[in-house]
Amino acid sequence: MADILILGANGQIAQLSENIFLDSTGDNMKLYLRHADRLRDRASQYDDRIELIDGDTTDVDKLVGSMKDIDMVYANLAGDNLKEQAESIVKAMHASDKTRLVWISTIGIYDEVPGKFGEWNNKTLADYLPNYAAGAKVLEDSDLDYTIIRPAYLTNKDEVDYEVTQKGEPFKGTEVSRKSIAQIVVDIAQDPSKFSKASIGVNKPNTDGDKPSWL
Repeated sequence: MADILILGANGQIAQLSENIFLDSTGDNMKLYLRHADRLRDRASQYDDRIELIDGDTTDVDKLVGSMKDIDMVYANLAGDNLKEQAESIVKAMHASDKTRLVWISTIGIYDEVPGKFGEWNNKTLADYLPNYAAGAKVLEDSDLDYTIIRPAYLTNKDEVDYEVTQKGEPFKGTEVSRKSIAQIVVDIAQDPSKFSKASIGVNKPNTDGDKPSWL
């Protein structure tokens, strides 16, 4: 049984992972987010396994307090200050003597997507990629035991179906389900050696194309 701190706990992938944790593991969770009342109903149903924390991920002191007695930090974050958020999390984990971190990033932060899809992705995400790349670099430059997850374009399909590419390899496919990403997070919590010190691209097999199928 593990204790997981989920940062950005109201995100779609985060909520899917929370469901899997509750349904298929005995793990406990600290759900950290701004306006924590948004998850009050969920927490009240599982008050023996869920603790709600209202906080900002740039608040190092709040993060340090939240990391007490946890085994893994899972960050499901967005915003134009991802570098600052990553720096705060690294600082708090050092202060708390914690090492295992799972971080959701995005496709294309290394210009790793080949062909016409890569050209389209770089253009589509032009305003976001530098921010996500900067956040990931903070982790890669740290001594933490991180896993950076770079999903393809996300769907709401009720399926777990994915393949993985490593940093330095061309990205495959164009899409993947949010549920697949959530399952990877839960699997890492059960086996912390899985994808250790790695930045992984994640896609659904056989979804190659010039852009996601619905666009």
